[in-house]
Amino acid sequence: MTRHSEGQTSSQFGKKCKSEKHVSFPPDEQIVSGTSECEKKHHDAERYTLSEIILAYKQSCEKHQVEPNSKILAQLMEITNLSNRARCLDLKGERLDYRSCESLEEILKSVQFDFINLQEADLEENGATSLLDMILYYESATHLNVSSNTTMGISGWQALSHMIKQSLCLWRLDACNMPIVEYPVQALSKALLTSRLTVLHLENSCLSGKPLFTLVGALRKNRTLQELCLANNDLNSYQDAMQLGELLKYNSSLRVLDLSNNLISDTGLEEICHGLRGQKAGLRTLVLWNNQITHRGMIHLEDVLPHLKILETLNLGGNDVKNTGIHALKESLMINRSISHLGLVSTGITCEGTVTLAEILAENPKIQRLDLRQNRILTGGLMALSLALKINCSVTKLDLDQILKEEKERASAPVSDEDISVTGTLREDQLVWWAPLIKRGAVMSKRTGRRQLLASIPRPGRTGSQEGASLHGSGHPALE
Repeated sequence: MTRHSEGQTSSQFGKKCKSEKHVSFPPDEQIVSGTSECEKKHHDAERYTLSEIILAYKQSCEKHQVEPNSKILAQLMEITNLSNRARCLDLKGERLDYRSCESLEEILKSVQFDFINLQEADLEENGATSLLDMILYYESATHLNVSSNTTMGISGWQALSHMIKQSLCLWRLDACNMPIVEYPVQALSKALLTSRLTVLHLENSCLSGKPLFTLVGALRKNRTLQELCLANNDLNSYQDAMQLGELLKYNSSLRVLDLSNNLISDTGLEEICHGLRGQKAGLRTLVLWNNQITHRGMIHLEDVLPHLKILETLNLGGNDVKNTGIHALKESLMINRSISHLGLVSTGITCEGTVTLAEILAENPKIQRLDLRQNRILTGGLMALSLALKINCSVTKLDLDQILKEEKERASAPVSDEDISVTGTLREDQLVWWAPLIKRGAVMSKRTGRRQLLASIPRPGRTGSQEGASLHGSGHPALE
């Protein structure tokens, strides 16, 4: 009886629905799309002047019972054109609690920025969630730095991962100096499957082990990321190196991989070289600065270098390569025709290794920059390089220490002529070898179109390791 009653009711309901079923569509002008909505958000913003935006921010601060941030007000006053993105909203080191984050909406809905810096902003869970949702909704940033915010919580990471998946404008994310493990790495990895990010920096993020496994699992399928920095993560020579090798083997979109200051060692270098061997398109720059690699590991590079067709920059600085390692790479570097930038800062090279490098330069027509700073290269090594550069026509920049260690005699005046530019301070007996080379115009400056010898030192405010590790020339978004 009950079943009959239910069936009868269903039948009656079905007949009623059938008699009333109809489909209609709204007029074209009423159809809402995500793109038109996004445009509308900032069409409205164009109606406001800078004074009105500042006033609205102050009123929002009063509403949320916080003091207007003087640093924010000063940056707003520097904006000259509201129709284009402002350069930067720098909130580094500013404590942003939930109410402070809420008060920022009056700015974010009226002004878009190229770069929003939230580093060390002490974001807590509710504030991070609110602020990141705003940045996504108003497409406020193309480059976002959330580094050193260790209390974002699960909700904060949910909001960040949602932004990575949904944002149409965000191309670079920095999330450094905070642990990205368990839920954060799962959320980030899932977002990377569909994101538009092209640059991702995850330095010092505790990624060794399972977190790296999770991240690489997503990046193997990712086809948009071009630059990945995993420096200072204690990545080891076994499991982590295997994962990195798998990443290089299966990912063809990555252009720059920075593995500085990890524990890759010779064993891990073998895994990375296996990954490189399988690449037919992709990686242009590999930075292995300070990874406990020794001259014994050069045998793995020796095997793979002749087969590489696209890798352009190789930075081995800060490793114990020594003269033996340079000698092991000699034949393969002579054959290779892809490497144009070679970084060998602080690798224990002396005159013996420099002579081997000179022989390589004499045979290789592709190398454009060679960085040999912080090595014990004396007059004999300089002589060998000068002779090699008489033959080589490709080198445009040669980096040497300005003043060699344990050499006290100095010549303060540079040697030059009307077509050649020489900078640095070399000893008188060293200049004897460089002068004939300079007269022949053996080294060319990219900036001036003239050839030059650059005997350089790191810029003030940067350590030698930082200067050496930066030899990868990566830019965005084109990665020139």
